[in-house]
Amino acid sequence: MRILLIEDEVAIASVVKRGLEQARYQVAIAQDGARGLEMALTGNYSLILLDLMLPKLDGWQVCEELRAQRCSTPILMLTARGQLPDRVRGLEMGADDYLPKPFEFIELLARVRALLRRDKVHKAKVFRVADLEIDTSLHRVTRAGREIALSPREYTLLEALAAHEGHVLSREAIQDRVWMDEEAYSNTVDVYIGMLRKKIDADSATKLIHTVRGAGYTLRRPESGEARQ
Repeated sequence: MRILLIEDEVAIASVVKRGLEQARYQVAIAQDGARGLEMALTGNYSLILLDLMLPKLDGWQVCEELRAQRCSTPILMLTARGQLPDRVRGLEMGADDYLPKPFEFIELLARVRALLRRDKVHKAKVFRVADLEIDTSLHRVTRAGREIALSPREYTLLEALAAHEGHVLSREAIQDRVWMDEEAYSNTVDVYIGMLRKKIDADSATKLIHTVRGAGYTLRRPESGEARQ
């Protein structure tokens, strides 16, 4: 599962990232609110860990905008502002949980697991785009009833596109979502899109993966018209 950590304190971000990765989660870091908001809206994360005292946009603004944009990803606020009014405000703005700093990592991990379990119960497990089906619990992909074998990277890319059906994902957004902190060549996204097209679209008259010149890529059903950004 992929977790987005929005935290400007490098030492805290490093400790949390290392601990979560040891627990077998993938972690991406944003060091300011504006970048965190962009990554949260364009990536397909299972959980957002959100500090409040951030540069550019504070955590309150990030949380409020995510919920205004109908982003339903669970949010766990991590902050030194642990007074009751702050905790209530965070929950009322759409946060799912609130953990005051300083905290023990073992408690953070327990809360992360609890939120992910709860979200898994409510989250739709199958994306359907025309005759394409993506079962996120089994990582199984079919088109017109025919099962399609994808590599883990190809599957992650397809799921990212399906989670934002009809919307354009830039190459940078895709790289953040699929490759996260790993280094990738400038044309890596284009190469993987080409590989994915061969498996998803090559044997079908109806193409679902589209290039939006100068903007990026989108997955859309035929009747949805031009992709929306």
